[in-house]
Amino acid sequence: MRLVPLLEQFDWACLRLLNRMSGPEVDSGNGIPVAVQPMTDEEYRWEPVPGWSVRRRQDGPGPGANVLLGAGEWARDSAEPRHPYPPPFTTIAWRLTHISEMLAIRADYTTGGKDMTSDRYRNSGDALGAIQAFSDAVEAWRGALLTADDAALDTVGYSTYPYGSDAGEIFLDIVWWVNQEVLHHGAEIALLRDLYRAQYSG
Repeated sequence: MRLVPLLEQFDWACLRLLNRMSGPEVDSGNGIPVAVQPMTDEEYRWEPVPGWSVRRRQDGPGPGANVLLGAGEWARDSAEPRHPYPPPFTTIAWRLTHISEMLAIRADYTTGGKDMTSDRYRNSGDALGAIQAFSDAVEAWRGALLTADDAALDTVGYSTYPYGSDAGEIFLDIVWWVNQEVLHHGAEIALLRDLYRAQYSG
């Protein structure tokens, strides 16, 4: 089945990112485990330069943002009608909630009730809650993938996710796109963890 290699890639990328954020160790890439401390709330929201993050709604949007997306106390910086160019720096919190929301809402618009929105998504202001939300979103998207047979993979609009090109793309292309989102944002999160450790761990 054509989905198998993409599903295996997704599983590996998500496991590696979860381990990179939670510890106690992560695969270094050459099979040697490396010790990792769990991510703290301070690290999760660390802003080495001004940019976009997850903020308390009462604090208002960050630099270059004009809206806070999400429901509840914590919301994610964004801009409407379009994002600024060049793109702003984004924190671990922004990147992690972005991919978690994308996975959760895409799953809903593939096999769910098709009623989730960015405005109703609850962003976490703490690291542990955000990691759990990512894990839950991973399982939701994986469950949606397991419903797709070969015919579904070739179906245009099998996912009707409203914040992307899903309605005009075959589902196999959307699966590939989601994988690269997890891979590249996961790499960014890992790099920010390295920079934070280098700056604050004596």
